[in-house]
Amino acid sequence: MADIRVRAASPRDAERIAAVYAPHVEASYASFEEVAPDAREMAARMAAAPLLPWLVAEDAEERVLGFAYAAHHRVRRAYRWACDVSVYLDAGATGRGIGTALYAELLPTVERLGYVQCFAGIALPNDASVALHRAHGFAQFGVYRDVGFKLGAWRSVAWFQRTLADPPSDPAEPKGWAPDGG
Repeated sequence: MADIRVRAASPRDAERIAAVYAPHVEASYASFEEVAPDAREMAARMAAAPLLPWLVAEDAEERVLGFAYAAHHRVRRAYRWACDVSVYLDAGATGRGIGTALYAELLPTVERLGYVQCFAGIALPNDASVALHRAHGFAQFGVYRDVGFKLGAWRSVAWFQRTLADPPSDPAEPKGWAPDGG
């Protein structure tokens, strides 16, 4: 994987991130969105406050092959130490360890920010995504059965959880992410 580099995403990556994501929206049930967001929408998601990590994996020619991001788990304030995480890869980039490289950067980053729990929802069946999440310490804890209707069929979503740190008795507020590391 020496030819793959993971780095913080920037607004200039929004167009390529949207292009990687679009087939997951338009031709699969991996995402329950029904209309693929454009680059402008992706840039807005990346910049939403409070800022959470968005990472890209690129090859030696600086082509974005995949991306990963963290998002708030729920809106109610007591959930603020939990986040949802996702990885999406270009169709030609699967099976090369890129998802692993993205999570190897994303998960420690959200832990350093003060997050205690990570969650991931996986539309079923998706053996590759299940294997990726299990390899990174996620455990399945439930399934929302027949929760979404997409591509002509009802789809179930398995939910996975990974504890990032022992829950503190008096937690500090999670920090915002600084893409430049500062």
